[in-house]
Amino acid sequence: MLKSISVCLVILALSAPCKTIFAQTNEATARQAFKLPPGAELQYSIKAKQSGLPLSGSATVKWQIADQKYNIITETHAMLVGKILDASSHGNIDEYGLAPDKFVEKRFRKPATTTSFERDSKTLRFSASTETYVLKGGEQDRTSATWQLIAIARAAGEAFKTGTEWKMLVAGRRDADPWTFKVLGQENIKTPMGEMLAIHVSKAPPADSKDQQLDLWLAPGLEWYPVRLKFSDADGDYVDQVLESVKK
Repeated sequence: MLKSISVCLVILALSAPCKTIFAQTNEATARQAFKLPPGAELQYSIKAKQSGLPLSGSATVKWQIADQKYNIITETHAMLVGKILDASSHGNIDEYGLAPDKFVEKRFRKPATTTSFERDSKTLRFSASTETYVLKGGEQDRTSATWQLIAIARAAGEAFKTGTEWKMLVAGRRDADPWTFKVLGQENIKTPMGEMLAIHVSKAPPADSKDQQLDLWLAPGLEWYPVRLKFSDADGDYVDQVLESVKK
């Protein structure tokens, strides 16, 4: 039940092998123009399927920026169980955009994990593993990645078009992977706030990976906030989030 729900809000489990080799050879993320959206609190409804069973819940995302710093706090609740996920990312804003310092995740009935971006030593570390990566600029965590993508999209404007790809290195609880977001096109998304025109972006796993596919629908008419997010497993399980309200 908790496998799919607990990864919502751009926090997905990583399990690919050979991370030590990649840690020594990862390239710096290319600098791209960015324009961060205004701070807001976003409320989502969640529908999911796990082992054929329908599930429902809610999620809250608090996105805050001030004085060249940012803070993202997420909470996820499931019916009957209560809070099943706390996650946060905070750090500074530099020439690449968001520059995380710490990413903390607390899953239901599991200890919290901390991913640390140690800027002085230029080292990315994990409390849940011994993996290390050299920080070269532009690296994100699984909570900040969505907001970094939003900032890039807002700055790119018409250049953020169908067929384009946007890359970044993204750290999870135990290791990090290169992510590629591909713009698929425009779609109308129905929400409790009304129908909204959104840009569909997908992060598909590599062909030989069992990682989840992530689909986001970003609304240019609503500061490019994500009005829908969907996480899909290879076995057909999924988590689908739809925006209910925004407080600025």
